[in-house]
Amino acid sequence: MDKRPEQILNEAKALLSKAEAEQDFEAARIKYLGKNGEVTALLKSMGSVPAEERKAFGKEANAVKHEISELVNDGKAALARALKAGKLMKERIDVTEPGADIPVGALHPITQAIDEISRIFMGLGYSVTEGPEAETVFNNFDALNAAPNHPSRDLTDTFYLTGNTLLRTQTSPVQIRTLMDSEPPVKVISPGRCFRADTPDATHSPMFHQVEGLLVDEGVTMADLKGTLDAFAKRMFGDDVVTKFRPHFFPFTEPSAEMDMSCFVCGGSGCRVCKGSGWIEILGCGMVHPNVLKVGGIDTETYTGFAFGMGVERIAMLGHGIDDIRLFYENDVRFIGQFA
Repeated sequence: MDKRPEQILNEAKALLSKAEAEQDFEAARIKYLGKNGEVTALLKSMGSVPAEERKAFGKEANAVKHEISELVNDGKAALARALKAGKLMKERIDVTEPGADIPVGALHPITQAIDEISRIFMGLGYSVTEGPEAETVFNNFDALNAAPNHPSRDLTDTFYLTGNTLLRTQTSPVQIRTLMDSEPPVKVISPGRCFRADTPDATHSPMFHQVEGLLVDEGVTMADLKGTLDAFAKRMFGDDVVTKFRPHFFPFTEPSAEMDMSCFVCGGSGCRVCKGSGWIEILGCGMVHPNVLKVGGIDTETYTGFAFGMGVERIAMLGHGIDDIRLFYENDVRFIGQFA
């Protein structure tokens, strides 16, 4: 025979000491204990061992077989424990460690502006109501006292879907829907998207947002309107803001006005934001026209009301110093992320 049992055992120990993976232990087992392994061959060679040595030789060979088998099994078990321990170390959770910072998104500045405007008016007792963006010509124009030849009805200003339906040009149709469905007192705001056939530039967009307000009750006057909007401007832009009202014309209000506020940047002394005038136009408003109240089935001898509407993009641009409305719609996360 070429090798003695003790020599095979020493070689096996040396080989197993270098094993690093399960396949290394399996290869050693096959090499020594497999069908054609060295220990198996050793046991098969016992017929050539002298009779007087055969018993001792067999005992030694079986002892080597048993020891190599234990070394292989122990090595596999130790490797499995090490792998499990490593996995546990990777998966362990230290509850005392501070949590990892998770980047979060930011609400769009338009959404933030709508939320802030809504919060202010809800604090004044208004509820929020909404209406469809696809409207009837009646709700968008006729019921709002717009004359048949009013320029806003032209195809150059309005997106028509059919002869009788369109994409609403303002959130004012929600006024009509509310008046038809409710009994006074009515006190609502209606934020939402509007659409006009405008060419996009720094101050115009074919899609934009408005917040419309409506209050109808007994004894409502222009003084109530002015007080409400003055309170809104101060809460939105600061207590130092001063407001003024200029006569204007809207088909659905009479009298009508536009409200200006003193520039919150320069305090009224004149700057780039207010174009040197010291004043910033912020919204349109007025007392609800009796014809509009009649469409809603409201008794004009008993009830009066006021309405106002403001562009959300304009409010957001003023509040954040943004000079181009197109920035709101370019979906640049670098821009939106500034408002987190």
